[in-house]
Amino acid sequence: MKRTAALLLQIVVCFFGLAVLVFLIWEPHVEGRNAHATVFEIYFKDPFLAYVYAGSVPFFMALYGLFRLFDKLRKHPAYSQETLDALLGIQKCAMVFLVFVLGGAVYIILFGDKEDRPPGLFLSFLVICGSSAFLYGVKKFRKKVGDVEHGPIS
Repeated sequence: MKRTAALLLQIVVCFFGLAVLVFLIWEPHVEGRNAHATVFEIYFKDPFLAYVYAGSVPFFMALYGLFRLFDKLRKHPAYSQETLDALLGIQKCAMVFLVFVLGGAVYIILFGDKEDRPPGLFLSFLVICGSSAFLYGVKKFRKKVGDVEHGPIS
């Protein structure tokens, strides 16, 4: 991988992570049921919001793993066992994040307001599709790196 491409990908990962963080902090303030709530009520009286923030931890861990992977590839363009290990860590974080999103969808179905269910499930569906595509891409890239480095991996 070329150094400039790896640097550009690092910048994209940073901006994406920052955009998601800003959205996670900003969105509860404009949500319908929290529109006139205090900051304390928004952040400390909503168990689903706490669940969302807990579920975002593996997402940010995966982004950090991607950032470090691109840094390694920028400094040493050849693939190595470190690359495979980093991809495996990113893959595990993506799977845990996917489980959190599925759990959130189940929570919305069981305990959500009838008016909030359709948009909540649609957003869950979009995140599941995006996460699944990302997970598939990481798995394919990991397999490709394994074929280059050591022969096929399982």
